[in-house]
Amino acid sequence: MNETMLVKGNPVRGRLNAAVLRMLDGYGHHLFGKRKRRLFAGLPGTVVEIGPGTGANLRYYRPGTRVVAVEPNPYMHGPLLAEGRRRGVEVELRAEGAERIGLPDASVDAVVSTLVLCTVPDPAAAIREIGRILRPGGRLVFVEHVRAVDSWGYAVTQRILERPWRWLFEGCEVRRDTELLLRAGGFAEVDVDRYRIVSPLLPINPQIAGVARR
Repeated sequence: MNETMLVKGNPVRGRLNAAVLRMLDGYGHHLFGKRKRRLFAGLPGTVVEIGPGTGANLRYYRPGTRVVAVEPNPYMHGPLLAEGRRRGVEVELRAEGAERIGLPDASVDAVVSTLVLCTVPDPAAAIREIGRILRPGGRLVFVEHVRAVDSWGYAVTQRILERPWRWLFEGCEVRRDTELLLRAGGFAEVDVDRYRIVSPLLPINPQIAGVARR
């Protein structure tokens, strides 16, 4: 990895989020494991993952998989590489943002995004970039939390907690309509399952998961 590629992270929140992700790794597996295993089944031997954090998804890839990890937070890099070694997954780290991925056009068969598009500063640009690097017929596999559609309950909770949540989790937008952005992203097909998880992390309980095909 070229050290000049490193994106400077917030020294407080960057470290805090890396620690939180490691702490919640087992709980995240409990919440999302079955769904991720189903979505990740049949992924090719090389996958681009945007925002892999400390490597929560590496357990779902087959040993020997090569993961091109687009992760701008430098405080995630050490745990991510260590998790790759532990899981027998080759991690090629790219310390860059999802809006500008340094890969050629139409060069990738699969991209993975889980709980990431909420935090990307320009999600529409990131989705366009994913479409650019995917080959025709390639797929984006996603699990994302989204804006609640109810007029009470989760919607009110999201409005109340929106600003402190955004600060604490480095720009995470709990009211982002990621499904709308994906459907407007130029994919040939977008299959979406909308559901709610049951967790104390109330603002992110409304979720979507699915596959978008180039």
